[in-house]
Amino acid sequence: MTIALLHPGEMGAAVGACLVSRGIHVVWASENRGAASRKRAEDAGLEDLETLHRALAESTAVLSICIPSGAFGLARQVAAKGFRGTYIDANAISPAHSREIGLTVENAGATFVDGSIIGLPPTPTRPARLYLCGTGAPAVAAFFEGSQTQPIVMDGAIGAASALKVCYAAWSKGETALLGIIRSLARHEGVDETLLKEWNRSQPGVAQKSEQIAARAWKAWRWVGEMEEIAASFDAANLPSGFLANAEIYRRLADYKDSAERPSSEEVSARLRQKLK
Repeated sequence: MTIALLHPGEMGAAVGACLVSRGIHVVWASENRGAASRKRAEDAGLEDLETLHRALAESTAVLSICIPSGAFGLARQVAAKGFRGTYIDANAISPAHSREIGLTVENAGATFVDGSIIGLPPTPTRPARLYLCGTGAPAVAAFFEGSQTQPIVMDGAIGAASALKVCYAAWSKGETALLGIIRSLARHEGVDETLLKEWNRSQPGVAQKSEQIAARAWKAWRWVGEMEEIAASFDAANLPSGFLANAEIYRRLADYKDSAERPSSEEVSARLRQKLK
């Protein structure tokens, strides 16, 4: 068994390491990838086959874990190479987009498995859960059994795993964005200290949660596309939502991507009140 993991980002490399721990041969392609990706792949025990063509030629399965905006492009590249193995999309995309990607790779001869990851990148002491659906889901789940990426096979058609991720992230990351702009407004109006005191009286824990946006500002660039996918999911179900506004919130913090230090809560509040140029 050889699996191609083509984008070893923070999550992808950690999941790849779980496969390696199970004795599975995991490869990747370093062509046009940066030094950070190379370091993560090496640390995870992935073999570098340099080009996409070589990686696909030696693999029976492809695992796609990348930012939402890259999911379609990666699927098209793999399909264009005529890959006929199992294609697992574990990206934070809408159910409709998962189904479109499924058709793309299936038309080229591959078997498609819809997946989604819940949790932080897995470590030896911290598991993540990989939800899977589709006819090939049980076989994919077997790759991960006993690892820190815990597989869960879902009933339902393709798109169910992506829908679960959308619903989960809509609350977890949506709450972070909402509390962030509430604190920014409170500071703007001079009532922040009073708000925190009232939260501590009537909503224990909310004040602490409102600090999370500063702690996670370095991840904001990743979550812009995720908010857009969530918005598209609600729109497809004819449900009103404000998730495009959440995308704008995270877009205003995207410059913290390479920040060496965590910004203060006050700095984040000020940044949120500044329109992008």
